[in-house]
Amino acid sequence: MRGSYTFSMSKPCIVIASFQPLPGKTAELVALLESVIPQVHQEEGCELYALHQEVSGKLVMIEKWTTQAHWHVHNNAPSVVAIQAGLPGLLDGTVVVEEMYGHEVGDATKDRL
Repeated sequence: MRGSYTFSMSKPCIVIASFQPLPGKTAELVALLESVIPQVHQEEGCELYALHQEVSGKLVMIEKWTTQAHWHVHNNAPSVVAIQAGLPGLLDGTVVVEEMYGHEVGDATKDRL
């Protein structure tokens, strides 16, 4: 069963963006994503923007924004425009983006990004 989660707009916004590269296109996709990381790190509200690769080959960008509003601004930033412009011919499917908010329970140094 899928429920709704009520969150404060002032809570940190965690985003997972998944990219499945076409066969033979992983290096090009990695280069594209890596090319914007320094720019994104300078965007207001960016607390984490880190590229990871699953053992299956899928690329996953793990993001943390100070607030949802900061993430929304990022979505229209030149860095995202550059990613979108470079994606044709590199992906098997579409980018899957998941927006989430933490449940703060227990040790504050271990229960949240």
